[in-house]
Amino acid sequence: MSCNYAEGLSPYEHKGILGVPEKFDSLEKFNEKCEILARLMCLSKHTVVHTGAGISTSAGIPDFRGPNGVWTLEKEGKRPSTNVSFADAQPTKTHMILKKLVDCNKVQYIVSQNIDGLHLKSGLSRKYLSELHGNMFIDECSLCKRQFVRSCPVETVGKKCSGVPCASSHNGGRPCRGRLYDGVLDWEHDLPENDLLMAEWHSSIADLSICLGTTLQIIPSGNLPLETVKYGGKLVICNLQPTKHDNKADLIINYYVDDILQKVMNILKIDIPVYNENDNLIKLAENSVIEWTIHKKDVLLLEKIFKAKCKGVKKKRTLIKIKRNCEELLLTNQENSKHIKLEIKEECL
Repeated sequence: MSCNYAEGLSPYEHKGILGVPEKFDSLEKFNEKCEILARLMCLSKHTVVHTGAGISTSAGIPDFRGPNGVWTLEKEGKRPSTNVSFADAQPTKTHMILKKLVDCNKVQYIVSQNIDGLHLKSGLSRKYLSELHGNMFIDECSLCKRQFVRSCPVETVGKKCSGVPCASSHNGGRPCRGRLYDGVLDWEHDLPENDLLMAEWHSSIADLSICLGTTLQIIPSGNLPLETVKYGGKLVICNLQPTKHDNKADLIINYYVDDILQKVMNILKIDIPVYNENDNLIKLAENSVIEWTIHKKDVLLLEKIFKAKCKGVKKKRTLIKIKRNCEELLLTNQENSKHIKLEIKEECL
């Protein structure tokens, strides 16, 4: 449960802005914006989706900073009334749509802040997923750093050792003397290196970043979508609350993410799959050892692509921005500033 996970974390006062009221676009604006989003996705050659706790609320897992979020209610001495266990929760419509969009090459990568394991349950391949804050259904070896899927949620959080020997030798690998520990980060932990590198590089080479169900308050994960903007790409934010980077977005949709993606799928004429338990690696892990490690070859390949596309581009964009700011010093209102920003982005393409 989200509550149990939150309670297992170390005490921490600076949890961000909590309980900001939600807002909804009118139906007319919602339809119009979904059309724009679908068009942006069709034009994009490399789309990255950034997901937060808001994509799992329809599965019965509460978010953290919403009006009924875990930490919002915690300040009032309350707990969420709905709190489905991680073991029982099933992927939402959003999870299944994202899996389909990856399968049909409309989305190239997903950067997740979620620890609930629903991307894993959906059948999404590790090749297309960074899990920046960990996963309740993953163990990691203290020595070889290989990751393995669990058949049940971890009982601890904060990268604590379970004492179980590394499973690498059971999966065709070399014997390892390491011990497994939970892969869920606490406040003080660094983000997993390969997950962070893949997330940063994909965000940098992306033509389009789409943020779903996150207020983007936690860093560095919340700042990764800005890498897309820095290199000339577009940013779309889909969330019910204002986010930290609304002023940098090209499109903001205030509506339920399930409804947004369902509408987009209808526009794109792509069928929405249903959850199939046979694709759930957590179920398969009951009878076999399943590895969940990012392959080194995928990291090296993406590094080459990143360097080929982005080397020197950020400096060029900075020079353009300085030049434009000097030339347009008198244009200080918000509309003109936005216009300048879009021109800068277009010149970098």
